[in-house]
Amino acid sequence: MRIAIASDHAAIDLKAELRDWLIEQGHEVADLGPDTTDSVDYPDFGYKLASVVADGTAERGVALCGSGIGISISVNRNPAVRCALVSEPLSASLAREHNDANCIAMGARLTGSDMAKACLTAFLETEFAGGRHQRRVDKLSNPEI
Repeated sequence: MRIAIASDHAAIDLKAELRDWLIEQGHEVADLGPDTTDSVDYPDFGYKLASVVADGTAERGVALCGSGIGISISVNRNPAVRCALVSEPLSASLAREHNDANCIAMGARLTGSDMAKACLTAFLETEFAGGRHQRRVDKLSNPEI
């Protein structure tokens, strides 16, 4: 699977570990940065991640920051992307099964590497259930506000 991964400076170590682990699992991984621990603005990397998922360059995305909250908000600004903030495998699985999430976000200060890998495994192995969930997912990208 083609996976894009991005973070801010607070999550750069977790990003590198997950990137390498995903490659070991046989995935094609695009690391969208940053490359150093110099302070950066997470929206810049969240928007970049959302863009490559929305245009199909990547099939799935992984967004990381200190809490996972800020970067997930920025990723979700793109109407073609559904990014779920997860902290354990069940939420990652349900994000795929019920919401057809194409990105997940995690907080490096809140989620250890083993739990992050478990979340990623659940996220990547779970299929969207479709059915009654499809009409709800359709509304996420086309709100009638």
